[in-house]
Amino acid sequence: MPENMEHKILEHLRAIRTDVGALRAETGDLKLRINSLEEHVAGMRRDLGMIHSDIALLHKRIDSNDIRLERIEKRLELASV
Repeated sequence: MPENMEHKILEHLRAIRTDVGALRAETGDLKLRINSLEEHVAGMRRDLGMIHSDIALLHKRIDSNDIRLERIEKRLELASV
């Protein structure tokens, strides 16, 4: 494969990696916003008991752990991207 072609392919792969990183960050932001909405809805529905707020807190914990796990995998170079 010509060296020029290899260079172009590497440029595209780097651009894709950058885009994937940006999408991952945006996804994390969206998870935080959804968690906030879940907490507000749970607060408005207290008449159904504490079940909704407990579920929202569990979702928040799970999402937080997902973010932490992704960071750990990235640092240990266990993640695919």
